[in-house]
Amino acid sequence: MSRTVLVVAAHPDDEVLGCGATIAKHAGAGDRVHVVIMAEGLTSRDAKRDRAGQSEALSELAQAAHRANEILSVASLKLLDFPDNRMDSRDRLDVIKVVEQAVAEHRPSLVYTHHAGDVNIDHRRIHEAVVTACRPMPGGFVETLLFFEVPSSTEWQPPHSAAPFLPNWFEPVEDTLAIKQEALRAYHSEMRAWPHARSYEAVEHLARWRGASVGVEAAEAFMLGRRVARRP
Repeated sequence: MSRTVLVVAAHPDDEVLGCGATIAKHAGAGDRVHVVIMAEGLTSRDAKRDRAGQSEALSELAQAAHRANEILSVASLKLLDFPDNRMDSRDRLDVIKVVEQAVAEHRPSLVYTHHAGDVNIDHRRIHEAVVTACRPMPGGFVETLLFFEVPSSTEWQPPHSAAPFLPNWFEPVEDTLAIKQEALRAYHSEMRAWPHARSYEAVEHLARWRGASVGVEAAEAFMLGRRVARRP
């Protein structure tokens, strides 16, 4: 039976870094995957946010996001324009309402989003919004809530500064890891040279290590937030 899956990510490339191979696996199995990217992912690199001055770069990043998600066979992609690395400047309720709208529109049984302890503030605010939007109300339809790791954010947070990422859900992705790497090449401007954590080599090594941790060739790792076994 096919499922509806929702991925809520902070910035263009987070969805691929966090669960790109799993997205491709879902799509290959006939699941419909919808991706919502909340922040524009660029203007924090300037001293002051200047969308007009970065309009060309923002357009190129949006085009890269569409290419990457086409490679992953995503059913729909929505790009929002919350300010990059400034989501703590927005009222939390406003962020929650946007996520609630996506959940109501797509009615997913499975939702992926960021880990709570990432060093990036946008990741943390979106984690909080998704947890709130997916709260287990009577008649709800979200059965599984999973949190992914993002290289160059999750592991950069010292373990005593926030909750550490301790995966307890591993998705074997040896058949779709190459698709993830292809999607990341669409985001070539966001990638870095080895040995940066956000390099192609590091992404490969992480997948191999997560796989070896559970006895498979490659895996993406998650923390289970909630699982409601509604199906027989």
